[in-house]
Parts: sequence; C-alpha cells; structure tokens
Amino acid sequence: MNKTISGFSKLSKEEKIKWIATEYFSNPSEAIAVIKNYWNNDEKIQQLHDEFIENTITNFYIPLGIAPNFLINGKYRTIPMAIEESSVVAAASKAAKFWATRGGFKTSVINTEKIGQVHFIFKGDVSKLSLFFAQNKNKFFSETESITANMQKRGGGITDIILKDKTDLLPNYYQLHATFDTKDSMGANFINSCLEQFSKTLKEEAQHYDLFSTSEKEIEVVMSILSNYVPNCIVRAEVSCLVAELDEKQIPNPQVFAEKFVQAVQIAEIEPYRAVTHNKGIMNGVDAVVLATGNDFRAVEAGIHAYASRNGTYSSLSHAKIEDGIFTFWLEIPLALGTVGGLTSLHPLVKLSLEMLEKPSAQELMQYVAVAGLAQNFAALRSLTTTGIQEGHMKMHLNNIINQFEASNEERLLIQNHFKKNAVSHSAVVSFIESLRK
Repeated sequence: MNKTISGFSKLSKEEKIKWIATEYFSNPSEAIAVIKNYWNNDEKIQQLHDEFIENTITNFYIPLGIAPNFLINGKYRTIPMAIEESSVVAAASKAAKFWATRGGFKTSVINTEKIGQVHFIFKGDVSKLSLFFAQNKNKFFSETESITANMQKRGGGITDIILKDKTDLLPNYYQLHATFDTKDSMGANFINSCLEQFSKTLKEEAQHYDLFSTSEKEIEVVMSILSNYVPNCIVRAEVSCLVAELDEKQIPNPQVFAEKFVQAVQIAEIEPYRAVTHNKGIMNGVDAVVLATGNDFRAVEAGIHAYASRNGTYSSLSHAKIEDGIFTFWLEIPLALGTVGGLTSLHPLVKLSLEMLEKPSAQELMQYVAVAGLAQNFAALRSLTTTGIQEGHMKMHLNNIINQFEASNEERLLIQNHFKKNAVSHSAVVSFIESLRK
C-alpha cells in the first residue's frame, strides 16, 4: 500500500489525524480516541502546544517531578525534573538529602563564552586574506549593530571575531570564528543572525578589496551557524566532607567506601565503555532539568559528550579524590542555557519550573543543572559500590510492571507487600501476578 501523501501540512489537524488513523491503524476509531485523549481541555493551551512544532496531532506526556532539599551555595532549592525513567528523581532527592547535612553543593560558573562560525572557501593567497580581515574586522562589528543593540544593553554581544586557517584539514577552508556573551538567553537566534550578517559583509567587502584578484574576490560561504560545542562556557559543581562524615547506614565503613568510590570514578576516567554509562547517569539529572526549564537538551547532550572527548578519548565528566582525609567529588561541564526567550516565556510548565527555581539567571540555572547531574552520579556510584544498582532500580520499576499488567488495587497492594521482602525481576513479578489470578 502506498502511504505517501502530498500537501499533508496544509490539512487541518482533524484531517491529519483521520489520515494517519486510517492508513496506519487496524482500529482507526481507537487510534483517534487515544490521540484525542491526550489533548489539553483548555483550548488556548492546546493551541499553544500545537504551534510549538509542525504537523501536531496530540501531546506526548513526560512526568514532571521535583527533587527537594538541594543545599546549593548555602541556599535550599527544589529542582524540577522532566523525565520518564524511574528512580532518577528519587536518587537525586536522596543524594540532595545526604549532602544537605554535609555542607551541601558548591558551584561556580567558570566562563560563559559561546561560539559561532562562518565556514567559507577562499582560493587564493592566505597573506592577502589575513590582511583583508585585519582591515575589515571593525565592519563585522559595525554592520551587526542593529542586531546586537538590545543584547549590548543587557551587557552582552559579540566579544571577538578571529580568522582561522583550516586548510591543513580541508583545501581552501577558512572560518570566521566568533565568540559571544548572550546573558540570560541561550542566544541561538541572536548568534545565527550575527553570523549571517558576517557572511554578507565578508562577501561584499571581498568584492571591493583591491588586493584580491578577480578569482579571490569570489569567496564562497558554505554555511553560517552557531556551535553547540561550548568548551569555554563551563560550570563546576562539587561536594566534599571528611571521609569519616560519609558514615550512614548504607556506608558502615566510610574509608572503604570512599576508596572504592574513587576507584569507580577512575575506571570511568580511563575506560570509554564504562565512561559512556557513567556519563549517561550524569545526563539523567542534567537532561531532566534542561527539559523542565524549556532548554534544548539535544544541544546540551552534543556539547557535553564532545567535551568528554576533548582529550582524544571519551572519559568521565566527574572526578573524585581523597586528600588529607577529605573526600571530594566534582564535575565541570559545558552548558549553554537560557532563562529568557524560546519556550521559557511560552510553555506554562516551563514558566512554573523557572518560578520554582526562583526565576534564576542563565548562570544560576547552569549551576542548578550541574548539581542535578552530580547528585545523580553520586547516587548511582553509591549504589554501584555498595548494594548494587538493580535492587533500588527494580523496586522503583515495580510500578511500571504492575501497570503493564493492569493490576487491580487489591492486586497492587498484594504485589507491593510481597516484593518488600523478595527480589524484584520482571519474570518474578509476572509469575506472582499469574499465581494471584489463578
């Protein structure tokens, strides 16, 4: 069956749904009912969601949870987390509570530089290109003033532009490499607008540059785009305490625990197979807060994983040490975030999340996101080096298995009571449900 369609984007929402239900589902009326069941009853909110992307048919829900008791730089914060994976919010909350009585999390923003590039081809004398750039550099600033005026009022703007020769990697390839400070906005649209003006200025000024030959004047701009790799937009989060202060029920021998914890981190520093899973745990916390606050978690993921590979081998984002009887655990990650613009002023739950965080600046949000990542990593490593990760994870996963089998309230209570004392596995839960129903 040919399931292609022309002019799909021009169809009404109802027509789109009717087409998809008829073409792809054995029971179209049931499919339509499921789709419409997730519409928002408030027509204004639903229209708002419909207009976020194209060809919208419904909403895809992800739970929004909260992790309380985060003591960050001496102030308590409750962190919103949007994520579908069980145990993440619980683990973050547990780590927050653990460190709240041991000095809390300390954070700092090391830098906030963001990057954009004009990629172009120049088939000519590099010395003439360098001279051309030096003589025209001010024009790249002056001809973007209409774009940068408002950003400059907030203390941001273009911080520098340099010419990069990349011909050793690709014939005739050069860059205009620009750095930006976008204050409380993520700044993607601002940066891209500046870069597109740079490319126009580059081509126009080249046409009038007397030292260029006719062929040299024909600079070919390949593309103008921001980079999601921001190695100079870095935030640090750390926790530390005396090794003896790590003592708790789950950690009866703090010295042994601390040493094993450090070893676990060192393994992730040198072994990429472990580092990927280790960093995935960090991103459980990072992505959940990034998503809850209306930021681009795909950009954050790409930039952070590139940073984890900056030394030529994929490695741990977090680090740990024991020095003079003090246990220290920390991470430094690149984060380009915004608290104004985009979804931050449109999505009702994003606005709610930002208000929950007491309307943070972009730099404050960077710190909260880094803390969520560090807390999640600490919780995972504590479990891995003590009881093992599956015990707690599978107990949290129990509800998903129960829901999968549509257990009644009575069955749910019996199942939960049974697995308080028995190991949770999918097969064990299924067997117990089947025994109940016999």
